Amino acid sequence: MSIWWSLHLRREAASVPLARRLLLGTMETAGVDPDISFDLSVALSEACANAVEHGGGGDLPDETAAYHVTAYLDGDCCRIEVTDSGPGFPPATEARRRPALAEHGRGLDLIAELADHVRFLNRPGRGAVVSFDKMLKWRDDALLKVS
Repeated sequence: MSIWWSLHLRREAASVPLARRLLLGTMETAGVDPDISFDLSVALSEACANAVEHGGGGDLPDETAAYHVTAYLDGDCCRIEVTDSGPGFPPATEARRRPALAEHGRGLDLIAELADHVRFLNRPGRGAVVSFDKMLKWRDDALLKVS
């Protein structure tokens, strides 16, 4: 069975827990192992927080007032994409590492640690996409478990 949903969210801090709770509710309903659900929800929170903080740009306020979150649970994999309309990632985003004690800038590294596969995509003039996948594990009582 497959589940997917997509959100169009305002670039406001209150949107981050909303996206996180929707993901956790979806995972709970599907029967995903709580540890996997937690990892994905933290990664999603980091990606959303980045979109809220850095996802604006352009001349028109309407273009920068929102970002998009899409989650796909398909078989034993979950893919999440967070898309914004900001300036994109600085060069060599995948290769950069922040000092462990840095106050800001560790979100992308945390997403990479929590997910199985991460992609950072710049869309010139249209923003950035953070996309990440994680293999799912299921609770013993899972309703939607793929055998």
